[in-house]
Amino acid sequence: MDLTTPTVRDNPSEVDARPPVTRTFLLGAQHLLAMYASIAATPLALAVALDVPREQVVYLLGVTALMSGVATLIQSVGIWKVGVRLPIVQGTTFAAVAPMILIGREWGWPAIFGSVIVAGVLTFLIAPFFSRLLFLFPPVVTGTTITAVGISLLPIALMWVNGGDPTRETLSFPDLALAGVTVAVILLITKLSKGFLSRISVMLGLVVGSLVAAVAGRVDVSGVGEAGWFELVTPFEFGMPEFRVSAILAMTLVMVISMVETTSDVLAIGDITDTRIDRHRIAAAIRADGAATALGGVFNAFPFTAYAQNVSLVQLTRVKSRWAIAAAGVLLVLIGLFPKVSAVVASIPMAVLGGGALVLFGGVAAIGIKILGRADLEDSGNLLIVGLSLTLAMMPVTMPELFADLPAGVRIVTENSIVLACLSAIVLNVFFHVLRSRRRTAA
Repeated sequence: MDLTTPTVRDNPSEVDARPPVTRTFLLGAQHLLAMYASIAATPLALAVALDVPREQVVYLLGVTALMSGVATLIQSVGIWKVGVRLPIVQGTTFAAVAPMILIGREWGWPAIFGSVIVAGVLTFLIAPFFSRLLFLFPPVVTGTTITAVGISLLPIALMWVNGGDPTRETLSFPDLALAGVTVAVILLITKLSKGFLSRISVMLGLVVGSLVAAVAGRVDVSGVGEAGWFELVTPFEFGMPEFRVSAILAMTLVMVISMVETTSDVLAIGDITDTRIDRHRIAAAIRADGAATALGGVFNAFPFTAYAQNVSLVQLTRVKSRWAIAAAGVLLVLIGLFPKVSAVVASIPMAVLGGGALVLFGGVAAIGIKILGRADLEDSGNLLIVGLSLTLAMMPVTMPELFADLPAGVRIVTENSIVLACLSAIVLNVFFHVLRSRRRTAA
């Protein structure tokens, strides 16, 4: 019996459908806009913490976009047994930021990228073994984890709504108004349009929000003029990689977190697209994480994972074609190679992106709730699994400094809402259901 996706069927037609080229790239652009702030967040956070010069920041932004595009193409198009061949967008995982800052302060950039390369290779190698744990992800676990993903992302959306400044403690009315305009446009287009326009409602909301911001004088396009036209990415730009055991262990733990996130997102996208997810698909998805991460380390990028906000966008738009995602990958590669294009995208105000994020991140939580609808919530054990796991997930969200005194290696787990929710749900599900089933079988 398939415990992960008991009600779905194989339905490759929508996943493999190829919309007209123009429409495909418009849909891809929408996915790009939905994810761009997230992929830029990792290099920007590292740049601030490690005091990186401006020209290197620009380079890191470009190579992160380019390698995110490569990772997305590997995942959505697939090569051999690498890539799940579903509408999954790949981007840098923010879970890697804290350990990379610690590694960078201790040993510098070469140790960061050395640990990324090795962790990526290890992820690739253990993918088939991790995929055999699929029985640990029934709907009550997957639904709880995806709901926790949405909840944990909402503070990030609110920070973007507030202009992207994490130190600001009061809401800025102009930023709040821009976010409100963006949300209103998305809602109106979704409500009033039933055709293609409704499927690009998020992108249109971001465009209209940006135009309103431009009229109000809140769009800074100075970076477009300063950016170059073309920049070729070269391997080992920051020097030959160094391999430190403790750094590799920390980054491998980050990749375990990435495997959990990717597994949950693949199960969610399987639910949305009516595609049966088995261990072979999970292994292919995790191999893509590992291959892209190892390759990214060579070209000075960071660990990759599946992006939940783009899973939410697939649900919202009902466009299930993996080729629309592949188009987003191509656009990301172009952004990485052409800095002026990157500068145009980067000029979108954070408050506008925050408005779109409120819709998408909330949608992630809604997908989790939808999956939980397949679990038997009349069962008291399942209620406890959901309730306790979501409570644990809220702890680092509501009290970010709660685990500040714990060792750095432990904080990688305890400060991650997704990991707390997933581990709790898995352990409790084993306690309430798996062990009970085995006792019955033994009897």
